Amino acid sequence: MPASQSRSRARDRNNVLNRAEFLSLNQPLKGAQENRSSSRKTTGPSVQAPPPNEGSKERRQSQQLPEEDCMQLNPSFKGIAFNSLLAIDICMSKRLGVCANRAASWGSARSMVKLIGITGHGIPWIGGTIICLVKSSTLAGQEVLMNLLLALLLDIMTVAGVQKLIKRRGPYDMSPGLLDYLTMDVYAFPAGHASRAAMISKFFLNHLVLAVPLRILLVLWAFCVGLSRVMIGRHHITDVLSGFVIGYFQFKLVELVWMSSNTCQMLISIW
Repeated sequence: MPASQSRSRARDRNNVLNRAEFLSLNQPLKGAQENRSSSRKTTGPSVQAPPPNEGSKERRQSQQLPEEDCMQLNPSFKGIAFNSLLAIDICMSKRLGVCANRAASWGSARSMVKLIGITGHGIPWIGGTIICLVKSSTLAGQEVLMNLLLALLLDIMTVAGVQKLIKRRGPYDMSPGLLDYLTMDVYAFPAGHASRAAMISKFFLNHLVLAVPLRILLVLWAFCVGLSRVMIGRHHITDVLSGFVIGYFQFKLVELVWMSSNTCQMLISIW
């Protein structure tokens, strides 16, 4: 045993790598040790820590959630008022839709109520105005009829544009009729019949000499046309009221761009 130990010591002394200047070659690198230690840690049962970006996102979400909850629980006053008025409008419109179908409380009067609404349709009024314009022989009559025709065309285009923009459905699920498709009156807001009735009644009251009973009947006719559209379930109450307002402003616009007799005669000659 002592002989073997002395031999091993002699070998170590004679080994060149055991010298002081070569000791660094025998020692493992620090980076390799760190990699080995990290690989041992990852292979162990410990759970990996989430990246810092995910932690920051979770913190932001946790900070934003209370604010969103507060916004849902405490909406603005305007939102509460608008939703309340909208709910009242839908509820009242459904209650007034007594002729919405045959099974409704006034289902037997549905045909008569629809007939009242047809009196405010655009196609009969445009056709009647053109016929009267062809048969008219006075310059004053032709002037009035040409401006009435302009107002009717303006009403159809305005109502169709607003309805296409808003696309509000009626209180009851019903498909529009053939005449409604011809005038592009397929949505609920605004009520085209109501706007047309208000515009025509205001036009006649301003440009025709009528007795007081006829004036009262004209106003009642416009009101009945708007009410009939609610009774058959085609429009909401706010749709009809908005139609009345739009019809009034359409009349004001026609008055501003009123065509003179010479302009009307020129258009008639071209036509």
